[in-house]
Amino acid sequence: MEAKNLPMNKYQNWYKVILSLAFLLLSIGVGSAETTDTKQNTITLTGKVTSAIDGMPLIGVSIVVKGTAEGTVTDVEGNYRLNVPSNATLVFSYIGHITQEIAVEGRTSISIVMEESTETLSEVVVTALGIGREEKSLGYSVGKLGSEELAKVVHENVLTSMAGKVTGVTINSTGGAGSTVSMIIRGATSMSTDNQPLFVIDGVPMTSSVNNVGGFGNGNLVDYGNAISDIDPESIESVSILKGPSAAALYGTRAGNGVVLITTKKSDRKGGMKVEVVSNTVFDIPSKYLDVQNRFGFGARSYTDATFPGGILPPFSPSEQAGAGPELNKGYWQVQPFAPLDANGVPVPTELVSYPDNYKNFINGSAITTTNSVAISSSSDRVNYRLGVSNMTNKGLVPNSDLNRNNLTLAASSEVVKGLTVSTDINYTQNWADNRPATQERGANPLQWAAWTPPNVDIRKMKDYDLGGGQVLTIGEGWENPYFLAYGINNSFKRNRLIGNVSATWEITPQLSLMGRYALNRSDETRETKIDPGYSQEPNNGAYGIVTSESTETNADVLATYKNHWDDFSLTASVGGNLLYSRWANVSNSSKPGSGLIIPYLYTIQNIENTSLNYSNARYERAINSLYATANLGWKDMIYLDLTARNDWASTLPAENRSYFYPSASLSLLLNNMIDMGRNVNLLKLRGGVAQVGNDTSPYSLYATYYDVGQWGDAIRLGKPGDLLNPILLPEESKSYEIGVDLKMFNNRLRFEGTYYQADNRNQILSVPLAGSAGFNSIKINAGLLQSKGVELMLGFTPIETKDWRWDLNANFTKNKTWLLELSEGTDFVEFWNEARVRNIAYAKDESLGRDGLIGNLYTRKILRVTDKNSPYYNYPLLPENDEDAEWQSEDDYSKVGNYNPNFIMGLQTSITYKNFTLSMTFDWRSGGQYVSQTWRYLTEGVVSNTWLNQLITPPEGLGGGPSQALRDWVVANADRLIYTNNPRPVGGPTPDFGGYYNDFYTGIGAYDGVFAPGVYGHYDDNGNFILSKENLGNEGTEFRPYVMSYPWDIGEANLFDADYIKLREISLNYRVPDKAAQKLRMRDLNISVYSRNIMLWAKSAGMGIDPERAYQSGSNGSFKQGVERFNAEPWVVPVGFKLSFTF
Repeated sequence: MEAKNLPMNKYQNWYKVILSLAFLLLSIGVGSAETTDTKQNTITLTGKVTSAIDGMPLIGVSIVVKGTAEGTVTDVEGNYRLNVPSNATLVFSYIGHITQEIAVEGRTSISIVMEESTETLSEVVVTALGIGREEKSLGYSVGKLGSEELAKVVHENVLTSMAGKVTGVTINSTGGAGSTVSMIIRGATSMSTDNQPLFVIDGVPMTSSVNNVGGFGNGNLVDYGNAISDIDPESIESVSILKGPSAAALYGTRAGNGVVLITTKKSDRKGGMKVEVVSNTVFDIPSKYLDVQNRFGFGARSYTDATFPGGILPPFSPSEQAGAGPELNKGYWQVQPFAPLDANGVPVPTELVSYPDNYKNFINGSAITTTNSVAISSSSDRVNYRLGVSNMTNKGLVPNSDLNRNNLTLAASSEVVKGLTVSTDINYTQNWADNRPATQERGANPLQWAAWTPPNVDIRKMKDYDLGGGQVLTIGEGWENPYFLAYGINNSFKRNRLIGNVSATWEITPQLSLMGRYALNRSDETRETKIDPGYSQEPNNGAYGIVTSESTETNADVLATYKNHWDDFSLTASVGGNLLYSRWANVSNSSKPGSGLIIPYLYTIQNIENTSLNYSNARYERAINSLYATANLGWKDMIYLDLTARNDWASTLPAENRSYFYPSASLSLLLNNMIDMGRNVNLLKLRGGVAQVGNDTSPYSLYATYYDVGQWGDAIRLGKPGDLLNPILLPEESKSYEIGVDLKMFNNRLRFEGTYYQADNRNQILSVPLAGSAGFNSIKINAGLLQSKGVELMLGFTPIETKDWRWDLNANFTKNKTWLLELSEGTDFVEFWNEARVRNIAYAKDESLGRDGLIGNLYTRKILRVTDKNSPYYNYPLLPENDEDAEWQSEDDYSKVGNYNPNFIMGLQTSITYKNFTLSMTFDWRSGGQYVSQTWRYLTEGVVSNTWLNQLITPPEGLGGGPSQALRDWVVANADRLIYTNNPRPVGGPTPDFGGYYNDFYTGIGAYDGVFAPGVYGHYDDNGNFILSKENLGNEGTEFRPYVMSYPWDIGEANLFDADYIKLREISLNYRVPDKAAQKLRMRDLNISVYSRNIMLWAKSAGMGIDPERAYQSGSNGSFKQGVERFNAEPWVVPVGFKLSFTF
């Protein structure tokens, strides 16, 4: 059976439509430009441009013939030469200087002196609907980053370049290039979505979900990255982050999680043609690896010569997947994996030695990412365009992993006739990889099995894994070869995305304009998995799967704008409408997990038995129709009032609840213009706003739809979901207010912004459990109220500003808390995930029950302890009387033990410039919060973790080996560390050096590799009094168990870690080559820089080599989990990058 093609032909035509319109636009524009009268006499004009300040020549001054694209720039001596019509008018422009227009009037030489501009320009930011506004007039906070801030250090994903630079924003990444990146603005606002903002690229909306894990075959989970990774950061001119509903209300239903406006680069309108070249290479050099132990071989017991005289130990047992075997480099011998054979073919014992660099040796050296981009731009009074191409290639840290991206961007505009301007923005991306490695644990993740490789096995011997006949070289049954997982399992993908718009703006009068725009966001993607024979979880000739999907969203906008001013008053008012239509479809065919292929190494759908074929075809459509209006009223440049209104009609909601109104109002008071505060106060603004936005639900959330559940023999079966859907759902609704103050002093050398906000998010859409008798697992209802409160502060200072020196400092602070205030009657709590004996649960706030209601709370069952306060053993761990393992046990009830959200986030940026050198750094500090590590749990359960080995409690000299009263006295004397702690460690270790205790837990084998869990045995009488059975405190009767069983698997707090860290997000040293030297190379703006990024400086729980930032899981079908880390185990790296950029 062949995979069917998607019905995409009618959508593929949009590529042709967009590109045809773009080239038609350019043709019209060029034709218009060429209508300039060329019959006039042409003369050769020369001249020189100097500075009015010091009389020195100005290099790179733009000189353009007005109304054309013809022009030049001054050379290193300030001279220029240009052929022009004798009646032309020249436009001289230079950054920071007053632009001049001079008529030629037949002259052959014109020299001018340019004066610096004394006008302080108001900073303009891009706001909702792409409208540029003076920042001082805004009554709400907008985060903003320019191309210079984004491009100082090269990032593969624009979101990672924002970390530490903007208040109210949290960025998390699961790993290297191409991995999913999460962006959350002002904390969680929804309990039913992944809380990702809406991205708008040049007016084209785009969602970027973090639920992007896929893959075929058992345990083969692959992170394919999210949509925002398709955008080339080098092509971005500016980013505006609409953090609150006041800023984002004009986007209505889609603005519930905030909006990120991305504006790509356009022609800079300096005239003439310009070519921009950027080349970059970065080496990700590993600096810290997972902390796996290399002192003990694999096995369950640590042996000694006394146990096996002569040092010849029993053969290695593949079933014992634990790092608690014999000590290495001690002269012991054993029949090991890959042992040589004697003349009779019998494996020969070899010495047990340590290979401490297995994990390091498996890593593919340094990851290398190379990015090259070229852009050509030109402009005149009538035509402007910029055409850019870029290529990014990445060789990952995991062997045989890669990522590639090609980008083509076009921004063009033309005044077709006077007053009518047509423009287009196109961003085409091709993103692909020949292989993306699996992630997470207990499956096909090569990093997991590299960490699990016994230290007495040289991992490099496993590289030639193919034994022929579908056999793979492994340590033994149940083990995977990490090289096979890297090379024998292939997860490829290819994604094409076209983001484009065509718009026309008609300036009807100087006050009235009309804009029409059609926007398209279309992507198609193919993911294919090929699993060779040899993977233990796909034992039947391997596996195969392929899925193709396409997504199309169109937006049609019309916007009429009126601008005018009367004496002291100004007004800008707009009214418009939007028609949104989106469609998604996919076709998937694969072998069922474990069922395999008919013929090995033949990867086609026809090579899968009919009864072993998994297939599905899904699709959805949705539409939102909208009307909106906005008005900005100003008075005397002192007061600005913004009013907006939007009404959405959403197809995913029931007809009676389909229409929703989203208003907003904000006010800006410029106190420095109301009161004379002296020349040192440049701006003092009070601002505030109230607004309402929302979130609708996903398609087909009202009525059940069928899905494929596989075949029964030849019968095709369909099923319905276990959730009872709700045809009367309401959209989620967010009402918020914010107040703030902005201050700028001493010619903007001192800058401050402060914002306080509160948002109430009602009608949370949740799946609430139902009784089994209902016939459904749950029902989807509007069930909750979330409330978020936060503070955002920004302080900037320029302490030094001289001719040669400049030092800029910018610090930002963010603190956000989100509470669940209400749940529907009969619903006690909402559970988001349950991992490693820890649950992420939200209870509604109830002070009488001691529930704070915070989103992100983590709960676990703590160690069971003696509760009789009159007992001398009060609060001692209570061990299970019938458990021969003598390990700590857990309580029945769950208790709060932490929260995955940070207490606060701080960022610091510093930039020091001396002449042509600039040193820039960005620091990011996240304080507070906890996370769960499944990497730690699985490695430590198998005592593979060196950190766990080092955390064992070694008794004082003379107190190891066996029980004693002295040992008991020492344990009690150190009760705070050994008994009362919530996260205890066992006493003892794998050898006498660790204070290991003699035990013969395994019949016939005794060794000094025992540990014990301090606690007591006993029970309660009918009156609740504790009755001691015996102590387990190191005295006689203490139960010792082997070190291999030392990890408390059922104690959730053992897997909980502090998430505090400080990172050097960026550091760069840039040298701008002097203009005279660059001109000799026929270049301008020549910059050479070296940089690094994302360096971990400090982490509170850094021992295992796990990055707290990676403590979230992108998933599929809404399974995103925050606060959990699952073998996101790439090593910490210190990147070293080199960047060269210039224009000519």
